[in-house]
Amino acid sequence: MSFELLRQVRSPKDMRGMSDADLKRLADEIREALLTIVSDRAAHFSSNLGVVELCIALHLTFDFTKDRLIWDTGHQIYPHKLVTGRFDQFSTIRRRGGLMGYPNPVESEYDLFVTGHAGSSVSTVLGMKAGDDLVFRDGRKSVAVIGDGALPSGIVFEAMNNAAGLKKDLLVILNDNKMGICPRVGGLASYLDKARVAPFYNGLKRDVSWLLNKLPLVGESTEKMLGSFKDAVKSFLHGGMLFEEMGFRYIGPVDGHDIRSLRQYLEMVKDVKGPVLLHVFTEKGHGFEPACKDPVKFHTPSPFRRDAENEIVPVKKSTEISYTELMSDAIHACMGEDDRVCVLTAAMCAGNKLERIRDEFPDRFFDTGICESHAVAFAGGMAKSGMKPIVDIYSTFLQRSFDQIFQEVALQNLPVVFCMDRAGLCGPDGPTHHGVFDNSYMRIFPNMIVTAPGDELEIRPMLEFALQSTSPVSIRYPKTRTERVEREVQPIQLGKAEVLSWGTDGNILACGTMLAQAVSAAQQLRAEGLSVGVVNARFVKPVDEAVVKKAAEAGFVITIEENALMGGFGSAVLEAAARMHLSTERFRILAIPDQFVEHGDREELLAELGLDAAGLVRVSRELSATRVASANA
Repeated sequence: MSFELLRQVRSPKDMRGMSDADLKRLADEIREALLTIVSDRAAHFSSNLGVVELCIALHLTFDFTKDRLIWDTGHQIYPHKLVTGRFDQFSTIRRRGGLMGYPNPVESEYDLFVTGHAGSSVSTVLGMKAGDDLVFRDGRKSVAVIGDGALPSGIVFEAMNNAAGLKKDLLVILNDNKMGICPRVGGLASYLDKARVAPFYNGLKRDVSWLLNKLPLVGESTEKMLGSFKDAVKSFLHGGMLFEEMGFRYIGPVDGHDIRSLRQYLEMVKDVKGPVLLHVFTEKGHGFEPACKDPVKFHTPSPFRRDAENEIVPVKKSTEISYTELMSDAIHACMGEDDRVCVLTAAMCAGNKLERIRDEFPDRFFDTGICESHAVAFAGGMAKSGMKPIVDIYSTFLQRSFDQIFQEVALQNLPVVFCMDRAGLCGPDGPTHHGVFDNSYMRIFPNMIVTAPGDELEIRPMLEFALQSTSPVSIRYPKTRTERVEREVQPIQLGKAEVLSWGTDGNILACGTMLAQAVSAAQQLRAEGLSVGVVNARFVKPVDEAVVKKAAEAGFVITIEENALMGGFGSAVLEAAARMHLSTERFRILAIPDQFVEHGDREELLAELGLDAAGLVRVSRELSATRVASANA
């Protein structure tokens, strides 16, 4: 495809002279551009296919050089990037130095926040509206687009409650495609299903109530009739009742793939006073039949192309096993052996590879939707009842439940197991998804045991250890293929590291899956004549102080972790050294520096940050050279 129209769109203003037919062609070109991306890399796909017409209609109705627009979550941002002048750079998306796969204010004035977590759009748009009314006083509009999967997040209802109280002119567009990443769950999902099939409603509840209250009451039979009539009207208008009672004027549902109709409704609500919710129903994967049939598979599909018959052909079919799959298998096995083990996730059943567990153990599988705080408090309640709950949530998303980890789990000393998928650098997903803070935020809580398996051989033993604990335990593992360090694996004991070898020149204390990098570096250094040992830390908390002490006696000590420098494993080692009055002059901490790391391939990012075998070799040489220089001085 030549992308004739898309190349002409340098800003949303360039769409305003297009005919309805041209806009339809433009939508087709946007979808074709999305297909070119997923032909050679994993990228968010079905969610972006579903918002093409909505994106076009929004930019035709509002002027977002001054009006405000926030997409929630930001993985549905690709069409927005294309119509805001980034077509020429679109081929670089999710690659190092290229466009981010989420909104990025550095790229464009049309991107206001880097939004990678769900649910915050209504709060931030309301804040901008309140600020704009005080600073600019020019009546600029504020719009939040939020998916039905993100809608149950507690912060959404906090924001809507506040917006109704402030009576701010705010437009919330509910992009209802019956999905999060997986099909939506819970009571609100059932409510929205009813709203989708309800007749169109434009927020006239108050007018209907006024009319009903004016009807005369004559006798008991009339009263019963009026009560029935009121119930019938309420049932007829069921779709918007919840939002109306919360103080929003509800309008919808509206077809989200009809550009002309969308523009009409957006124009209608544009100048309505007070908060408005426009219910737009879309189809995830719209315009590409395979994605429509299986939107979960095509949420972030592996690279594929279409053959001459328009069939899907994987570009490369990987046979490698990921840590995510290995942990899922371990959870499944433990649930089969112990009927007190249960698992909770927050709308990430597919991401955490839990489908088999959901299907085989439906009474012990709980998907709370995008409600991480609730999931952790829920798990605390289950643990109090005698169950052994596993909270399986990405490291970056578990941060949202920080207070519940503190109050409902650690403070109560309840045996909840936290399986933190995507710990470390998440490659092309970028800074919103890098799970580089969990070592730091988990180890600060009393009672919490913080672990990091060194390789694939330790995943199941570490989970089994955690399930036998009477205190909360966190287990971190990355989004990558599994690695194996060949050795006779030592039994896992609380607070005990696994010593693979001791060195006379120095020792590397490896946290988690940095173990393979440490072993590789030590082998190279030994070939150069340096005796460097390797320790698999296993525990971030409690740290094995005996191992720290012995490592320091031998020479230099290097700690390496795929976590933030501040407060992580290296910090724990330095704290232990201080308690034992050890000199830390020849200690070196390798970790994520005090910055947000951009997107790129994980291996590329690790190398850039010096968190690979080559980085360990460089630092070991430097420390060894310093020691020699000091000895000769």
